[in-house]
Amino acid sequence: MKTVATKTQSQEENLKYLGLDNLGQVYWNLPTAALYEEAIRRYEAALSHLGPLVVRTGQYTGRLPEDKFFVREPSSESKICWGKVNRPLDAGKFDTLKHRLCAYLQGKDIFVEDCYAGADKNYRLPIRIVSERATAALFARTMFIRELDLHKLARHVPEFTVLHAPNFHADSAIDGTHSEAFVVVHFGKKLILIGGTGYAGEIKKSIFTVMNYLLPQKGVLAMHCSANYGSDENDVAIFFGLSGTGKTTLSADPNRTLIGDDEHGWSDSGAFNFEGGCYAKVIKLSREGEPEIYETTRRFGTLLENVTMDMRTRHVDLDDGSLTENTRAAYPITHIPNMTRSGTAGHPQHIVMLTCDAFGVLPPVSRLTSAQAMYHFLAGYTAKVAGTEAGIKEPQATFSSCFGAPFMALPPTVYAKLLGEKIARHNVDVWLINTGWSGGAYGQGQRIKLGFTRAMVKAVLSGALKGVATQPDPIFGFAVPLTCPGVPDEIMNPRNAWKDKAAYDRKARELAVMFEKHFMENASDASAEVKQAGPKPQNQTNASAAGKGHA
Repeated sequence: MKTVATKTQSQEENLKYLGLDNLGQVYWNLPTAALYEEAIRRYEAALSHLGPLVVRTGQYTGRLPEDKFFVREPSSESKICWGKVNRPLDAGKFDTLKHRLCAYLQGKDIFVEDCYAGADKNYRLPIRIVSERATAALFARTMFIRELDLHKLARHVPEFTVLHAPNFHADSAIDGTHSEAFVVVHFGKKLILIGGTGYAGEIKKSIFTVMNYLLPQKGVLAMHCSANYGSDENDVAIFFGLSGTGKTTLSADPNRTLIGDDEHGWSDSGAFNFEGGCYAKVIKLSREGEPEIYETTRRFGTLLENVTMDMRTRHVDLDDGSLTENTRAAYPITHIPNMTRSGTAGHPQHIVMLTCDAFGVLPPVSRLTSAQAMYHFLAGYTAKVAGTEAGIKEPQATFSSCFGAPFMALPPTVYAKLLGEKIARHNVDVWLINTGWSGGAYGQGQRIKLGFTRAMVKAVLSGALKGVATQPDPIFGFAVPLTCPGVPDEIMNPRNAWKDKAAYDRKARELAVMFEKHFMENASDASAEVKQAGPKPQNQTNASAAGKGHA
């Protein structure tokens, strides 16, 4: 049985308006099962044991930050924070690239998915994804919010459109791009061009970038975070964190309801998810460590990217990173048992900023003032170990303003100011949790156990740490609890956990200087109060300087 392509006169006119003409078959809003069929028939993907679809993205298995551009045009030029992250592309170059991409698509079958970004209907963005690949359409259908009413779907009018052509390659000499791959956002024309890369995350993050541009101009904070709630919809917690810090893992809590795993807004009504799906990293995922996410890799409707599979048995191997360490699963949020279908909740009561500190100097858990929260939001610090583990001795610090600099088109202080206002208005508790190393840097110390981190998160969200005695960290200024239920007291103070106290002092000052340098380069327009909330490398770190504990 052949899948039937549907097309109306108005839909055909919409494509011609984009410059798409003389196309092959056009498949509009196919359901998941039909997209499975098309993807397999076209050799784009293979069906695995228990139902997930397995796809390889080709040369690129992750995002390409140097290949992302904003078009320099009148409607957005004065608003965008131009620099190393937000690179400009000439409007004429964009037009040339678009004409060439549309010419490339002539005669080809294409897949169209009409969706929304934003669960709050007051801030919902209608979008359209147009791709030469069935797997990209399936990804869009999975990750964004679907319109279930077929009559409304037929009248869908997108505000932003993505033209996606992985097999089309740019010519940097002609198009002004960095390489043959490109992600170009034109805010004036409300159009996004993606080509030269099959990594589906570029589709997701380009729409996230649009939301991060539009919403703050309406007084809504756009956030790169996961979110869940407890006993009721007003017990909301949000988790900021870069890749590898535990953002997805810690928000998938069997005792709390998941709102979303990656992208949210915070309006005057509360928090809301931007998406209808999750895009989890699955390398070395285990049933024991992350049971809810693990089960999604064994279900129909999940799209597995660059996960290896035995083509005879069709069993996947989540431990195999031979294609990439960035293996991914895209799945509907409904695959998680304890989630909210509405994608909305009340105002956050708790904010948890996650960092994987491979230097081993940050406390496992610490409470932040409002100014410190804005400072560390602007810093967006984590650390990673460069290259392979063999022979690596020094970790590499990574700073990403607002915990998502590649997706923030506006100046970082715009987002930080909104965060500060909402923290003050709703009296939000803010905590920093280190999911990295303790007792020494990477290679000498030990990674903080996931069980300890879960215990810290539980203590934060339950209020168990509110009355606990604290002491100030002499360099970073945090209020560090002396005890935490379920966590050994000896790791609560990071300096005490190190055998070589002088080595800790040197490493702590080294990291503090990195913070200062990043802040000077990326957030020099922050208020004096926020600047003063940063670490003080010149402070003493001996035990007497820490002072006595206080509540």
